[in-house]
Amino acid sequence: MTEMVYGTVRAREGEPILSRWWRTVDGWTLSSIFALFAIGILLGLAASPPLAAKNGLAPFHYVERQALFGGLALLVMLVFSMMGPRTVRRLGVLGFLIAFAALLLLPLFGTDFGKGAVRWYSLGFASLQPSEFLKPGFIITAAWLIAAGLEINGPPGKTYSLLLAAIIVLMLALQPDFGQAALILFGWGIMYFVAGAPFLLLFSIAGLVVAGGMIAYGNSEHFARRIDGFLSSEIDPTTQIGYATNAIREGGLFGVGVGEGQVKWSLPDAHTDFIIAVAAEEYGMILVGLIIFLYAVIVLRSLWRLMRERDPFIKLAGTGLVTVFAIQAIINMGVAVRLLPSKGMTLPFISYGGSSLIATGIAAGMLLALTRTRPQGELVDHFRPLPMRERG
Repeated sequence: MTEMVYGTVRAREGEPILSRWWRTVDGWTLSSIFALFAIGILLGLAASPPLAAKNGLAPFHYVERQALFGGLALLVMLVFSMMGPRTVRRLGVLGFLIAFAALLLLPLFGTDFGKGAVRWYSLGFASLQPSEFLKPGFIITAAWLIAAGLEINGPPGKTYSLLLAAIIVLMLALQPDFGQAALILFGWGIMYFVAGAPFLLLFSIAGLVVAGGMIAYGNSEHFARRIDGFLSSEIDPTTQIGYATNAIREGGLFGVGVGEGQVKWSLPDAHTDFIIAVAAEEYGMILVGLIIFLYAVIVLRSLWRLMRERDPFIKLAGTGLVTVFAIQAIINMGVAVRLLPSKGMTLPFISYGGSSLIATGIAAGMLLALTRTRPQGELVDHFRPLPMRERG
C-alpha cells in the first residue's frame, strides 16, 4: 500500500530513473517552485544591497548566499522528489529524530544572535535553525503514527502523535517561537482532521490554544507587545509594520519602478520577513498577484492529487506538508499587510535564509515524491475477494 500514489500510469520495464521521474512528477508544481525561487533572486537584488552596505559587505553578498543556499535547496528537492514514499518516510522519521535532539540541546549550545530567543546554532560561516528542519520531519512522523493507528489492531497512533505535537509546541513556545509552534500545531490539526478526528476533540484543543495564548500574553512582554501593536488602531510609521504597509500602499498596481523603492533602506528584515513589501513597492500588485498565484498552483495541484490517493500515510503526509507550506506563506504576507500579528517568518523560496531555504526544499521534495503518478490499478481492485490460494 505504501508505494501506491495517485494515478493509473503503468511502470515501464527498464525505464531510466530520470525518464520515469519526469513522466510522473507534477510539472505544474515543479515549475511554480522554480518560478518562486527566480522571483526570490530578483527581489534579493533589490532588497539585499542596503543591508550589505550597512554591514560593510559587497553589494550582492546576500544575493550570492541566497543563490548558493537556494541552489542547494533545489538540488535537495530534486533528490527527494525521486524517492519512493517508503524512503521518504524512513528519511523523514530519521530527520525528525535528529532535529528533535538538536532542539533539545538548543538551551545548552544555541545562540539568540541578539534577538532575545535562542533558536539557532552558530556554525561560523552560517547559522542553523533546528525548528525549520523539524517541521517536515514531524509531519512525516505524525502521518506515519496516525496511519498506523488506522490499521486493524494498530497502535494508538493518534494519541502518540498528539503527545508528540504537544511536547514540540511546548518546547518551541518556551524559546519563545510562537510562529513555528503554530505551524506545527496547525499542520498536525489538519492531518488529524483528515484522519477522522472528532470535532469535540478539535474544539477542545483550540480552546487550550486560546488559553495558552492568554497565558503567554500575561507572562511574555515580547508576545504582549506584538499583540498590542496588532490590535492598536494607530500604526507607528517608524515600526517595521509601518514601513511595510506604507510601501505596499505606495507601490499601487504597477509599482514605483525597479530599484526606486525606499522601504529596503528602512527595514532591517526587508530581505527576509518583509520581502513581500519590497515586491509590492517596486513591482506593484502585479508581482504580488503572480506570487500568490504560484503558491495557489502548488497547493491546489497537490491537494487535487492527494484527494484521489488511497494510501493513508501518503494522503496524510502530503496534506500536512502542503498545509504547512501554505500557512507559512499566508502568515508572512498577512503580517506585512497587518492582517495578522507581527511574527518573524520567511516567505517560502523567496525570502533570504539558509535553514529556511534548505528545509523548504526538503519539504517540497517530499511533497513532489508523494504526489508523483504511480501504478495502483482501479479502486475496485482493492475490494475484490482474494483467490482461494491467497486466502488465509
